[in-house]
Amino acid sequence: MMKILKNRLYILGTRGIPASHGGFETFAEHLSVYLTQNGWDIYIYCQEKSEIFKIVNDSWQGVHRIIIQSKFDSTFGTILFDILSSIHCLLQKKGVVLTLGYNTAFLGLFYRIFNVINITNMDGIEWRRSKWRLHEKIWLWINERLGCLCSNHLIADHPAIATHLATRVDSNKITMIPYGGDEVISADSKHIKQYGLIPNEYSIIIARPEPENSLLEMISAFSISRREHRLVVLGNFHPEVSPYHEAVLKAASDEVLFLGAIYDKPIIHSLRFHCRYYFHGHQVGGTNPSLVEALAAGCAVIAHDNVFNRWVTGDTALYFSDMKDCKNVIDIFLHNNHKINALKIHNKKIFHDLFEWKFILNQYNQLLSYWHSKVKHT
Repeated sequence: MMKILKNRLYILGTRGIPASHGGFETFAEHLSVYLTQNGWDIYIYCQEKSEIFKIVNDSWQGVHRIIIQSKFDSTFGTILFDILSSIHCLLQKKGVVLTLGYNTAFLGLFYRIFNVINITNMDGIEWRRSKWRLHEKIWLWINERLGCLCSNHLIADHPAIATHLATRVDSNKITMIPYGGDEVISADSKHIKQYGLIPNEYSIIIARPEPENSLLEMISAFSISRREHRLVVLGNFHPEVSPYHEAVLKAASDEVLFLGAIYDKPIIHSLRFHCRYYFHGHQVGGTNPSLVEALAAGCAVIAHDNVFNRWVTGDTALYFSDMKDCKNVIDIFLHNNHKINALKIHNKKIFHDLFEWKFILNQYNQLLSYWHSKVKHT
C-alpha cells in the first residue's frame, strides 16, 4: 500500500514553543498544534541557551521541535540562530517554510536559490520603531525589502500593514490574516489577590516600556491626580540603563503598581479579566496580540488613537492622542460603570466576529495548503 505523505511545514523566526516570550511564540504554538491535529507534519525551530552547541530533536503535543542550543543569548545569538535554522531547514526533505518576522529576511535568498517555498509573516513596520539606532533601522529596512522580494508570499496581520507592503510588491502577493486569541469567560480572582488587588478596582497596562508604547503618557496622565484606583503595569524596567524607564518610574504615583514581566497564563488571564480598563498605548505595529487578548477577556479599552488600534477596536474603545487627552479620558470615564459595561459587551462581540483562533488558524491552513500543493512543481 502506498504511504500517503503528510503536508510538511517548517516554522522559523521565533524563540520556540511552548510560548514563554511574546506574540509570535504564542501564535506559533497555536498554529503548530492546530495544523498537527489537522494532519500536518510540523517542525518548529527553538532557541535555547547552553554552554555547549548542539541540536536536539524532541516532540511537544505532536509537534517536532528542533532545538538549537548555543552560548549566545543576544542580538548576535538570535541572528546566528536564524542562520543555523535556515541551513538545517534547507537540508531537510521538501516542505513549505513559514518565517515569522523579517529581521533576517536576507536568508530568503537561499530559499529562492534552492527552490524552497517560503511564506513570510511580515509583522509590523519594525524599522519605524524609535528604540532602534540608525544602523539598526537601516538593517531592518533592508531586510523588509528583501523579505518582500524573496518570499513567495507575504502575510500581513493588519490592513494597514497590507497597504504598506503593497507599496513594495503586487497586492496579489499579500494575504491579510490578523492575530487571534482565546476567549476568557472566567478567571480565578486568587491570582490577583496575591498582589493585593480587588476585582474592578484596578486598571492595567501590559507592554514593553518603549516610547512608542506611550507608557510615559498613560502613567503621567493617571498619576497627575488622586484616583482611588490602582494602575497595574506589566513589563521589565531597567532604570539604571534606560533614561526612558527612569522617567516612567519617576512619573508614577503611589497608586501605580509595577509587577514586572509575567508570563504565567492563568495570572495574565485573571489580571485582564478582573480589570476595570485595559490601557493600550501602542502607536506602531499591526494587529497587536495584547490588544486582541484584551478583547478576548472582555476588557474595556483606553487606546492610543491610530490606524492600527482603530481597526481592531473600532468605535468600542476610548481614545487618546497625548498625555492631556489621556488625562481627560481618565477624568471622565474611570468611574463610569455604565460606559465600562457597554465597552465590555461591544468588545466581546468584535472578538467573536474577527479574532477567534479557530477562524484565524483555518485561514492559515487554507493558505499554507495552497502553497504546499505547489511543492511538487518547484
